[in-house]
Amino acid sequence: MAAKHIFVLDNGGFNIKAGFANNSEPRVMPNAVMKAKSERRRPFIGDQLDECRDVSGLYYILPVQKGYLINWDTQKDVWDYLMGKDCFNVHINTMSLVLTQPYLNFQSVQEGLCEYWFEEMECESLLTINPGTLSAYKYGKENPSELCCLVVDCGYSFTHLIPYVQGKKITEFVHRIEIGGKMLTNHLKDIISYRQLNVMDETYVINQLKEDTCFVSTDFNGDMAIAQKKAKENPYVVDYVLPDFTTIRRGYMRPKDEAGSGEQVIRMNNERFAVPELLFHPSDIGIQQMGISEAIVYVIEQFPSEVQYHLYKNVLLIGGSCSLPNFKERVEKDVRTMAPAECEVRINLASNPVTDAWRGGCVLTKDPQFSSQLVTRREYEEHGFSLCLQRFDV
Repeated sequence: MAAKHIFVLDNGGFNIKAGFANNSEPRVMPNAVMKAKSERRRPFIGDQLDECRDVSGLYYILPVQKGYLINWDTQKDVWDYLMGKDCFNVHINTMSLVLTQPYLNFQSVQEGLCEYWFEEMECESLLTINPGTLSAYKYGKENPSELCCLVVDCGYSFTHLIPYVQGKKITEFVHRIEIGGKMLTNHLKDIISYRQLNVMDETYVINQLKEDTCFVSTDFNGDMAIAQKKAKENPYVVDYVLPDFTTIRRGYMRPKDEAGSGEQVIRMNNERFAVPELLFHPSDIGIQQMGISEAIVYVIEQFPSEVQYHLYKNVLLIGGSCSLPNFKERVEKDVRTMAPAECEVRINLASNPVTDAWRGGCVLTKDPQFSSQLVTRREYEEHGFSLCLQRFDV
């Protein structure tokens, strides 16, 4: 099957990653319809946001809430824009589609997806699959001698840990932690609004601030002690210049001793590493669950000892929150202290954690068995959703 006739769509909760299977890079855009105070009449779909003059007080209408697709009308608007002439101009009725959907997705949502793509869009053939499965497949192709893989998908709404043994997902040991990038951004909004400036409506700007200034601490107590020192002895204090959307389109970090010229700034200190710490200690904000490092060890310990050895040295990190500096080093340090001494611990960070599942989808389309995983429109018309349920491992 020619790669130019296959469209790969990684439908994330925050970003959509999409492109033809023969593209080198996906197009990444927000999976949302947004409304701005400056242009009340016009909704912005996906990357149309780049055309918005002033994104302060941006209002998001998200199709995906708490990890699952619930707002179908908004999702269809985003997909229509994506497939339309302003974006990819895809004739989906002559193409195969590889579509990601959440782990352990509700059957009713799965049925709705199949119904939409086959009946409304008249898609030629479809494969729905988990993003972790695509990343694990790509990892297996890059490391053919490895038998197992534990994918840690640190996404927008949740963090999932998904073990794969000889390419097969072990569904009963999939583990979910109720913290993702959205929780970190919201927590940072709370802290800044309490300490400095009311930013509760500025989700877009604070998300950029998080991406630009936050990092994961490898020694939390030590860093906290340093952050309590006076400004001259404290390397963590930075001023973040907020965008004004006339001369500054995106905020930026400014060294604390550099004089400004009247810009509005937020001073960041221990928030820079205390907010990402929630991924490792959710109990800090009352979520009674184990953090990522503990959960990795917990999931691996469900397996026989001979499988544990292989899983410990094949932990793969994907998802936007894994892009935070020092994330891999912190996970490696924590897991090493908890893992059995005789096991080699190897944490692998995807080259681009955000787009790794999309790239895995492109690699999968080259597999000789790929066409047998698809459900064609003719098969769907004959057998209905039950065939999709049987063939798709979600």
